[in-house]
Amino acid sequence: MKKTLLFLVFILGIIACNKKKNTIIPIKEIIFDKAESLFNKNNNDSAFYYFNKVVTNSRDSLHIARSYNFMSIIQSGAGDYFGAQESLMLSLKFLDGEKEKDFACLSSDYNELGLNSINLKRYELALIYYDKALFYYNKGIKLSKNTGFNLTILNNKALAYQKAKKYAQALKIYNELIPEKSKNQEEYARVLSNIAKTKWLQNSGYNAAPDFLKALSIRETENDLWGLNASYSHLMEYYQQTQPDSALRYAGKMYQVAKKLNSPDDKIEALQKLIELVPPNQIKQYFATYRKLDDSLQTARNAAKNQFALVRYEAEKNKADNLILQKDNVEKNYQIIKQRILLAFTVLLILMGSVISSIWYKKRKQRLELEAQNTIRENKLKTSKKVHDVVANGLYRVMAEIENQDGLNKDHILDKLEVMYEKSRDISYEEPQLADQNFQEKISDLLQSFATETTKVVVYMGNTAELWTKVSGDVKYELEHVLQELMVNMSKHSEANNVAVRFEHTDNHINVYYADNGIGISEGTQFNNGLTNTGNRMNNIQGEIIFDIKAEKGLKIKISFPVS
Repeated sequence: MKKTLLFLVFILGIIACNKKKNTIIPIKEIIFDKAESLFNKNNNDSAFYYFNKVVTNSRDSLHIARSYNFMSIIQSGAGDYFGAQESLMLSLKFLDGEKEKDFACLSSDYNELGLNSINLKRYELALIYYDKALFYYNKGIKLSKNTGFNLTILNNKALAYQKAKKYAQALKIYNELIPEKSKNQEEYARVLSNIAKTKWLQNSGYNAAPDFLKALSIRETENDLWGLNASYSHLMEYYQQTQPDSALRYAGKMYQVAKKLNSPDDKIEALQKLIELVPPNQIKQYFATYRKLDDSLQTARNAAKNQFALVRYEAEKNKADNLILQKDNVEKNYQIIKQRILLAFTVLLILMGSVISSIWYKKRKQRLELEAQNTIRENKLKTSKKVHDVVANGLYRVMAEIENQDGLNKDHILDKLEVMYEKSRDISYEEPQLADQNFQEKISDLLQSFATETTKVVVYMGNTAELWTKVSGDVKYELEHVLQELMVNMSKHSEANNVAVRFEHTDNHINVYYADNGIGISEGTQFNNGLTNTGNRMNNIQGEIIFDIKAEKGLKIKISFPVS
């Protein structure tokens, strides 16, 4: 809430100090213009530095007074209220109450003194500070010629009456402001909320909720964050004794808005109420945040006070040193420094460009080399996989047929070898060979080709033409090589004499069940490249292969993949 008041005063204070009968007072000095520009951009540290240079070097009394006025606003915003009061008193020394050209800045000084008196009340528990604030506001109103600034001073004066518990006087001013403020919804909501709070403070039985909620509704419509912050604070205080749950809710909302506004004072106020209202098990969380924020705020304010004092000290010291130098030397040094900065900046720019270009080139070269290496590695892996799956397993299958079949058909074997020859020639091609229309027969022949005198291979129901009608050629290709790899491993390693394979179609998936009565696979067995490739092939078709290595005897495998 304090930040809202300070922000409005900053803006109107600037207008008051810059205008005389709606005409901007001309300021010729470049340093002041620079300081004012920095202030308007909220770059307050730099602005304070340049305003201090003005008060140290300028000979224009009004110019100096206005600079002190700006410095006080910066100090007050940083929590340095005693320093702000000192700057305002120095500003008044350079102003003449009989000269109309000084009236605007005098009015702004008195308004700022009133605000600082209210702020200092937190540190000195004495009613005299409120009386001082009222005294300064009255003087400010008499001197101000700006209607908008007068309304701001009157609002501040009413607030001083409220804090001094002079509620009747406060309400009288607020009621006078309502017609003026009703033209501006945000200002109307501010005065309406202040009236409701003043009446409630005057009479604890007064029902202030309707006006508080009306002001809140206006501020929500206008998206007035500072106004919402004030409304939540008023509602939080109003409901604290009668409806703690509502008070807790508004305290939480105030804390969220204060975080958006980055207002340390309002965050601390909200956290204090949250600590009072939340259940005991949540107090520790909020208290830790409160303590950290309060310590940070105090540190920042102490640093600001020290910084302002240091700036003034350095300025005075530099002024004494500069009196020794001649004007020509100052100009020469200025030009030399300017040239050196320009030269240094140019050299730095060139160096930075060279470094950035070098780094970019090296990274680009490394990236291209890495991409080339990865491409070569991937091609090698793909070729190795094809050699194993297509050539090696195919040859093994032909060898098994030659070894185990009586009445060998020479032409049949030659045809298969020719197929293997063609496949080996085209091993580098990426496109898989698609399965033909009689895929069920192809799978049956594949499985039966591994049957021997000592190993019986049984293909149970399920391997029908209808089963494969909706399966894509790519999926058939991958599945054929997976089954071939399993049968090759069975023939080489399992020592099985019975192998059974079953197919089924359930829930838009095809499942293939393999079982043998061989030696099985023990836990911890490292799969060779062939079995590793089966896993990769199943991933390619969004399927899975599961090895049941805990079977009492032999090996059981489940293959499952979506139909489409």
